[in-house]
Amino acid sequence: MPSNSMPSNSNLLAMIGPGILVAATGVGAGDLATAAFTGSALGVTVLWAVVLGSFFKFVLNEGLARWQLATGTTLIEGCYDRFGQTAKWLFLIYLLIWSFLVGGALMSAIGVTCHAIFPLFGMDAAQANQDKIFYGVLHSVIAIILVQLGGYRLFERVMSLCIGVMFVIVVVTAVAICPSWPAAASGLLVPTIPPGGVLWTLALMGGVGGTVTVLNYGYWIREKGRTGADALQTCRIDLATGYLVTAVFGLGMVIIGSSLGDLQGGGAGLIVKIANQLESSLGRAGTVARWAFLVGTWGAVVSSLLGVCQGIPYLFADVWSLRPGASRSDNDVDTASIPYRGFLYAIALIPIAGLMTFDFQTMQKTYAVVGALFVPMLAGVLLILNGRVALVGAQLKNSRLTSVVLVAILAFFLIAGFLQVRKKLSGVKRPPPATPAASSAS
Repeated sequence: MPSNSMPSNSNLLAMIGPGILVAATGVGAGDLATAAFTGSALGVTVLWAVVLGSFFKFVLNEGLARWQLATGTTLIEGCYDRFGQTAKWLFLIYLLIWSFLVGGALMSAIGVTCHAIFPLFGMDAAQANQDKIFYGVLHSVIAIILVQLGGYRLFERVMSLCIGVMFVIVVVTAVAICPSWPAAASGLLVPTIPPGGVLWTLALMGGVGGTVTVLNYGYWIREKGRTGADALQTCRIDLATGYLVTAVFGLGMVIIGSSLGDLQGGGAGLIVKIANQLESSLGRAGTVARWAFLVGTWGAVVSSLLGVCQGIPYLFADVWSLRPGASRSDNDVDTASIPYRGFLYAIALIPIAGLMTFDFQTMQKTYAVVGALFVPMLAGVLLILNGRVALVGAQLKNSRLTSVVLVAILAFFLIAGFLQVRKKLSGVKRPPPATPAASSAS
């Protein structure tokens, strides 16, 4: 078992591994598009919202880690022990629906991006749809192979590579085309919401850091051998690093969007349009910028797909272990077990049916409504479970400041989720970008 003490500088990369995985999984094409869309509409005046949104997700994930380090059980186990079978079955139903929708959305996003990079079948609409299906299925099969044969270590290395490529490309592009650094600094330091920009700002604040995938962190720190209160400081540094990377992505995309004028569209298709506008805006360097940006987007979506395929089966296997009569003596989820591998195949292959049957807009609309529910539920659970000394001990109990922030997160995401559901059900043709809890593809 690895030591829980603070790693030396030479082991810094090992220390921040799970946090980087959280960042890589939580930043997908939908997040990048939402940030660019908001930057196009409001400019750099709302950069502060990216930082605040990343902080919100940090608080949630830190609370999740604190529960697990204090009790030795995952948050799923904690909810089962405190809230009973009803909570387990509600979460399982939610997980199955969410998994199908997010799997289809990620495959579709990969397909659209790969078609823009290398159109295999052709350029008309029918051929583009063939490309989308082919590339989506291909990447899902590759994800199964990497997760099943490579284990956690290979998964971590591939994810680090993807996020490294994405990070460099987004930052370099933003630095190259930022319209005004003084304005960007003001937008970062002075909270301002332009007239008519409330929904856009809510979307930006919530569209970073993932939704259900934040639960993966508990299983990834187990892979690292982190247990007990002594590991909390390591987890905090780890998560701070991951959400700092997430914030930089968001800031970069807002700056890029603010530099490209009026953007139209949504999702992965919007990313392709951003790449095309970069090409037309940067003269001789435009072609290089277009290709680099598409490759960076590919890295973002592939890392989200890999993170979902590797991490979400943990959740299903954990719920499966709570069935009546099952032994819970071993808290570690066995990645070679039938429940884990079965759900890996399911989440990577079953959404192919949706990819072939439903259009991307329909899947995104349904997923948006479903995803809007998760973050406020998580904030509420952490308020209850981490607020009791009898459960987590005085040392790891929520501080007053943490409780205030969790209440703010709960209120914020309930409002944002309500607005998101109302907007999606109203059938408005061109609303503001997706609201917080649902704008992330993961």
